[in-house]
Amino acid sequence: MSEKESAPGALALIEALVNTLDIETGADMLETADGRATFGLTEPEVPDARVLREALRTACLAHAGHRSPDDAAATLDRLLAEAPLRVTVDAAGAAALRPVTEPAGLTARVASAIATAAAEGTWARLKACEAEDCRWAYYDRSPAGRRRWCSMSVCGARAKMRTYRAKRG
Repeated sequence: MSEKESAPGALALIEALVNTLDIETGADMLETADGRATFGLTEPEVPDARVLREALRTACLAHAGHRSPDDAAATLDRLLAEAPLRVTVDAAGAAALRPVTEPAGLTARVASAIATAAAEGTWARLKACEAEDCRWAYYDRSPAGRRRWCSMSVCGARAKMRTYRAKRG
């Protein structure tokens, strides 16, 4: 898991939500009161937040070139359909997407973040680490946008070492 710079703008919310689960250790921030408070969740909302988190992780894996089952993509699509957005315009004429209901639930905030990031062209750069024991979300800042691991010094190095050892037999 990477401790690098977080994703820009609205994507930071999605990156933070996906990274509430440390796959390697099994630690889930949503199990703690502080972790839930970070996202404005109550304990009964946690199961739905976990479904949203894993649907977002699937999208991040797709951004990194990993195909997911069609039902995984359909889950995120279904969840986002439940979070209608509206366009608002401020006094300076700046337009923004906002959830229809206030205060916004987590799914509505995520939908707004995705829409904003898509408009800015940054959504596809939020990826999940290729390492099966990691899957940490990270923002790909590489010039070509082809980064595969959250951290070259940890997950990337492990993968390269496994490949090297496999070739040496």
